[in-house]
Amino acid sequence: MDSRRHDQRKLDNASEELTVDWRGKPSTYEKHGGTRAAVFVLGVQMFEIMAIAAVGNNLITYVTSEMHFSLAKAANIVTNFIGTVFILSLFGGYLSDSYLGCFWTMLIFGFIELSGFILLSVQAHLPQLKPPQCNMLTDGDRCMEAKGIESLIFFVALYLVALGSGCVKPNMLAHGADQFSRSDSKQSKKLSTYFNAAYFAFSVGELIALTLVVWIQTHSGMDIGFGVSAIVMAMGLISLVSGTVFYRNKPPRGSVLTPIAQVFVAAFFNRSQVTQSNPDQMLHESQNEHFCHTDRFRFLDKACIKTQEVNMNNAKEINPWRLCTVNQVEQVKILISVIPIFACTIVFNTILAQLQTFSVSQGSVMNNEITKSFHIPPASMQAIPYIMLIFVVPFYDYFFVPFARKITGHDSGITPLQRIGVGLFVATFSMVSAAITEKRRKDAFVNNDQTLSIFWITPQFIIFGLSEMFTAVGLIEFFYKQDLKGMQSLLTAITYCSYSFGFYLSSVLVSLVNKVTSRSSDGGWLGDNDLNKDRLDLFYWVLAGVSLINFLNYLYWARWYNSSGKRSSSCKLHLHSIEEGFANA
Repeated sequence: MDSRRHDQRKLDNASEELTVDWRGKPSTYEKHGGTRAAVFVLGVQMFEIMAIAAVGNNLITYVTSEMHFSLAKAANIVTNFIGTVFILSLFGGYLSDSYLGCFWTMLIFGFIELSGFILLSVQAHLPQLKPPQCNMLTDGDRCMEAKGIESLIFFVALYLVALGSGCVKPNMLAHGADQFSRSDSKQSKKLSTYFNAAYFAFSVGELIALTLVVWIQTHSGMDIGFGVSAIVMAMGLISLVSGTVFYRNKPPRGSVLTPIAQVFVAAFFNRSQVTQSNPDQMLHESQNEHFCHTDRFRFLDKACIKTQEVNMNNAKEINPWRLCTVNQVEQVKILISVIPIFACTIVFNTILAQLQTFSVSQGSVMNNEITKSFHIPPASMQAIPYIMLIFVVPFYDYFFVPFARKITGHDSGITPLQRIGVGLFVATFSMVSAAITEKRRKDAFVNNDQTLSIFWITPQFIIFGLSEMFTAVGLIEFFYKQDLKGMQSLLTAITYCSYSFGFYLSSVLVSLVNKVTSRSSDGGWLGDNDLNKDRLDLFYWVLAGVSLINFLNYLYWARWYNSSGKRSSSCKLHLHSIEEGFANA
């Protein structure tokens, strides 16, 4: 029995990467990894999002009021900054998987992000590093925007933050998930809990940033606010370093893009080769091969077809740019097959873009008075879903997941693909709610009723918050659990690109809708810069329709993904023989 368990452990670990401790020695289950190690990574995530969200959500105020950039320039500065953060996550993921590893990537770029916060705080505090003070509303053209050294210091500081945050983000999730073994059933269940806990930490960080830190920026000055972000980021780095002796670290594997490129090059040069009826007998497999050949993307199989010109007895003579292993080819197939799933989440993030722009604009023309002395800022409405999620996420993990697990038998309760689907479906109703609320708001304006409360826009934020809990976490879990050796950080980084593409698609849709509708009305539905004249409600209905179509499209691709990854017949026989061997042991 002990021998059987030992052999089973060896088989399970064949598809899992080896991990090491902080000294480079092989890690052990008793001393490294698990929840104890992941807690320190969750601390990094909460503090980092708290620091960056406080800057990003209120950056436009600093850029216009103290740097004196025009509103148009300021909007571009903010969107370019946010887009750069997410795009740079690809660089951070690649650097981690290929050369540095998660821990060192987070530590190095965490200090870079910290230096950016410190530089922003110093500039905001010293008058000589900013343009002369003036009021943009009263002084107008006499206000000089930042130029020369003032502008240089600002953009250097800002993009140090972007570089640091972009490279830290994907590695936080990947490093935390690396603390759990997917080959161990108990730890596999804890991995699902970790992803929920990571989103909980994200929600807490966002909530504190949108309330407490933004309030400090508003009442104590941006220099103090940026300083608070620096302090918070320093606390995140302390949390990271504190868990050093407990971490399971995956060593970098060299360039993760080279094996992918080799498959396409080899497939191209072997394009004239004919695939036999039973391709498994003619495919090149390496030692310790743990991937089974699948029938999807058969054109890539040509990259691992054994030819007469290749001496299979001498591995040193095999050119990896002419002949690849089944492992390499199947990993590339997996990478291609997840692209449609990723693409379906872009529309989801387009809806998020509306909540951060038009929905905030809705709130600005509604009654935001709580008491005579206190008015709620429209941007703070974004904190409402995070208040809800800090209660919903633990409920989901501790009650719904165990209940669903008994029915489905899946460690996560429902599969990541099912979780994404639920989120995409629910997101549609966020836009339905937004459209109904906007119609009611316009009707109230026409009837000279200015008392419609800002809290009418709460449902659209809450509904989207719920959908994000399903879609965002499901997408990260789906990508991380792909059987792609040494690419977990890069795959996690790809999920962040969905945010960038979603915001870009939002801009395209606004322009397209304006262009189409301007034929029947001046300026189009969104062309008057006045919500009381625009038809934002109709635009929301369009987005609801696009979201529903996107959900139906997702159902097709999710079904295709599950069916296209079927193993070949010989592989099934091979696995069946292994299972019988263990059963008879």
